[in-house]
Amino acid sequence: MGFFDNDKNIDDYVRMADGYDGRSLIERLRAVLPEKSSVLELGMGPGVDLDMLSDTFTATGSDLSSLFLDRYREQHDNADLLLLDAVTIHTDRRFDGIYSNKVLHHLTEDELRASLERQAQVLNPGGCAMHSFWRGSEKSEMKGLLFNYYLEDELRAILEGVFDVREMQRYREFADDDSIYVLLEPRQT
Repeated sequence: MGFFDNDKNIDDYVRMADGYDGRSLIERLRAVLPEKSSVLELGMGPGVDLDMLSDTFTATGSDLSSLFLDRYREQHDNADLLLLDAVTIHTDRRFDGIYSNKVLHHLTEDELRASLERQAQVLNPGGCAMHSFWRGSEKSEMKGLLFNYYLEDELRAILEGVFDVREMQRYREFADDDSIYVLLEPRQT
């Protein structure tokens, strides 16, 4: 049983994350992807960012927690949702964009590489991915959840195995420069 397969943990997470969203990241994504583009959100959690993505894009939410999906579906009965692991992304669908906000830092480096390879396979030609990460050099575990922080050079080395890094910027979530977002394009083979 995973951390987010428990109602209490989900309620605690929703309270902790209240007031935080990926608004600035989504605005940047809007500048590079045309309106109505298909976008897959990996790790949608309670769906705050999915709501914003849906304002512009044909958005599909996904999470490995069926509780998050069920709760969102209760309020949005027509939502396009997928039960997906962010590593294997087991779907035959393709998307113009893939987005995650502080999700991929829960993966080991090997899992992150596998996720990136799979993301490149499910992106349509000309598509892009946008992800955010905690900035730093810590690696920790809390209540069974892995947290990998990355510095720019280390993150770039992982990403450039599969993607070209179009942008990499620091930004503020809780403190100055505590976060990094990346805008990625699949490498042309």
